[in-house]
Amino acid sequence: MKLERLLLASIKSAALGAGLIACLLAAPSACADEVKAGDLVISQAWARATPAGAKTGGGYLTIENKGSVPDKLIGISADVAGKIEVHEMTTTNGVMKMRPVEGGLTIDPGKTVKLAPGGLHLMMMDLKSPLKQGDKLPVTLQFEKAGKVAVTLDIEGIGAQGPGGNMGGGMDMKKMDHKGMKM
Repeated sequence: MKLERLLLASIKSAALGAGLIACLLAAPSACADEVKAGDLVISQAWARATPAGAKTGGGYLTIENKGSVPDKLIGISADVAGKIEVHEMTTTNGVMKMRPVEGGLTIDPGKTVKLAPGGLHLMMMDLKSPLKQGDKLPVTLQFEKAGKVAVTLDIEGIGAQGPGGNMGGGMDMKKMDHKGMKM
């Protein structure tokens, strides 16, 4: 009986350790820290790797407003890109359309805005070098109230659908309407 309890405790301990190791090795960005700026909490900051020669890339993150007044993301910059804008992707009649969000991105009090593949995202244009899986990309977010906030995007695989290299369905670039994009 004592041996069974000892064996069971060892198995539970090993399972817990294996889970922690899996989190640290397989999905390091999923375990990443949050960045707090004023009433805002920014988390799950990541970007997709880009193929050599690509001039655009996508970045994603979650912004939570824990305050009682709205704040607005009004600018984004990084040394690796000539320009970064918040873009919105929509699908109408099977055709994907991407447009810049004009006037900034408002984060209402008590709300969370998620920038993710297939919706709102950071559009990095005029990339000076490819985004490489495993690298870290420093980005500065400019908010109306919270000011400048330094955030680091973890670079995941080319087809990642979330932090930690979560793979998902692909995107048919031929069905994308890029009218209205300023390059």
